[in-house]
Amino acid sequence: MTPAVPRRDKGLVRPYVVTEGRSHPTRNTFDLVTLVMAHDDRPLDGLSPEKYRLMELCLGGALSVAEIAGYLQLPVSVTKVLLSDLVDSGHLSTRAPIPSARLPEAQILQEVLDGLRARL
Repeated sequence: MTPAVPRRDKGLVRPYVVTEGRSHPTRNTFDLVTLVMAHDDRPLDGLSPEKYRLMELCLGGALSVAEIAGYLQLPVSVTKVLLSDLVDSGHLSTRAPIPSARLPEAQILQEVLDGLRARL
């Protein structure tokens, strides 16, 4: 019996090829929930196929890093390297997500309710 030969899927590209051999982004500011927006005034010619697909995704509106990785079907670490390249070239901008609002204390709400009842 001959040993099984591993199959290679057509179109499979190793992550280090996509990132040009780099394993870390130039910027370490990307969380999974960091929002990414594309600038539509930048030329897309000369971008790698993965960067081009990433730009097409982001031109539709703001997306999180996790969403982009999911749509591109790439590991998050690879996506972060691609994102950092595009931010460095001025194609993308990022911002932290809006923090959740802090709920008011129950005592303040009770005082407001008491005040409204006193007026009515």
